[in-house]
Amino acid sequence: MEEVVIRLNQKNHGAFYLMLDNEQVGEMVIGIEGGVLTAYHTEIHYTQEGKGLAKHLLDGMVAYAREHQLKVKPLCAYVHAQFKRHPEEYADVWLQEDK
Repeated sequence: MEEVVIRLNQKNHGAFYLMLDNEQVGEMVIGIEGGVLTAYHTEIHYTQEGKGLAKHLLDGMVAYAREHQLKVKPLCAYVHAQFKRHPEEYADVWLQEDK
C-alpha cells in the first residue's frame, strides 16, 4: 500500500516521499516560503514507472497545500503538466504568476 510522507528541514525545504511497503519508491522535491509551496522535481524509481505512482505524490502534495492554505508554484514539469491538463481540479492551489 502506498503512503505519502513529508520531511522538511528547518528552512522548510525537503520532499514528499512515496513509500510502498516501507520502501521509498518516489519523491517530490519541494520548498515552502511565504505561503507558497514550490514543487521542483518529481521522480519515481525506474522499477515503478508507468504505474501511476507520481499521481499519488501529486495528490499528497495538493492535499497538504490545501490543508495548510498554500499556493503551489509548479516548477516541476510533471506537476505543471498535470495542472495544465486539469486546471479545474487544481485552480484553488495553482499559483499562476503569468496571468
